[in-house]
Amino acid sequence: MAERSETFGAPVQSRLLADPAALLDRARYPVDELESGPGRALVARCREQLARDGACELPGFLRPEATEAMAREAAALAGAAHRSAGKATPYLELPAPGWPADHPRRSFNPFSLGAVPYDRIPPAAALRRLYEWEPLVAFVAACLGKQRLVRYADPLGALNLAVMEGGDELEWHFDQTDFVVSLALQNPEAGGDFLYAPRIRSEADERYGDVARVLAGEATSVRRLPMRPGTLLLFEGRYSIHCVSPVRGATPRLVALLAYDTKPGTCASPLLQQARYGRVVRPPGEAAEGLA
Repeated sequence: MAERSETFGAPVQSRLLADPAALLDRARYPVDELESGPGRALVARCREQLARDGACELPGFLRPEATEAMAREAAALAGAAHRSAGKATPYLELPAPGWPADHPRRSFNPFSLGAVPYDRIPPAAALRRLYEWEPLVAFVAACLGKQRLVRYADPLGALNLAVMEGGDELEWHFDQTDFVVSLALQNPEAGGDFLYAPRIRSEADERYGDVARVLAGEATSVRRLPMRPGTLLLFEGRYSIHCVSPVRGATPRLVALLAYDTKPGTCASPLLQQARYGRVVRPPGEAAEGLA
């Protein structure tokens, strides 16, 4: 333990957490050198994975000591999480009355988790510094083939920490956004795996039969990604149904969700903010009629 203290004591840790570039394994992931040969090769690999699998997993994105320090930060913030639980459909909407009783759009499944909102994460926290670091925004944009991305305007949902404790789970669902960026910080003792069926639907074809097989546990296309701490995941969830398996044990699953979009001003609806964070906070300058 003494040797570890000498190599990663408080002064070193303080410098590490203050510099987003120092958090990353830049030898493997030169995200701030995208015009270099290694940078271009990294982006090409990420694009290939996304095109093939609908997901790009970057294990060891954080250096081990950064993962450890950021997990401690996240654990200290977990008590500020707003907890929500209930049942939802895979489409995150109330089904129209015309759907048959056994249709996937009328399949309600349980969820329970906590979420620490953006405005509860201190500006000096390493996680927030990393999220707000422009080279990371540019890297995500390049991997997704976007000319430019911006951070969400949502005061609560731009960055949040998902806290899943023993018994928590996240139901099978499609995202309402094109992509999600997540950073795994702490694994539970058991469970908490990320499962998904890549590109199971398209804009032209909902493929309800295939979705029904996933919900029934009969699909062979489902993939399982254990969320290893320090891993960055780029995931296109609008067309790939996914869930988080039930968490077991006393150690919570801690995963940060980093929200970006192609256009400025994006914010979740007041209804979604209330459900996820227990309150409503609109972006500065939003007109009052926007709350309707």
